[in-house]
Amino acid sequence: MITFLLYLILIGLIAGAIARLLVPGPDSMGILPTIAIGIVGSFVGGFLGALLFGADGDEGYFQASGIIGSIIGALVVLLVVRATSRAR
Repeated sequence: MITFLLYLILIGLIAGAIARLLVPGPDSMGILPTIAIGIVGSFVGGFLGALLFGADGDEGYFQASGIIGSIIGALVVLLVVRATSRAR
């Protein structure tokens, strides 16, 4: 269990950092929000992968994905966060 959490945090940090590098513009967030965006992005990437590639619904749609899916999901999450924070 502890190894899964460490893996999730590490993947979250990598995916969140890469997403922040790929999306231009200023960011005032620290390391914890970056990890959170990466972790949420991992589940978003897993959900999108399940929808696009036809995963069985019995396996569950909300699952963590690999590094590529996590980066794609983190990009989506970061763009949504930026769009909603600019609207305020």
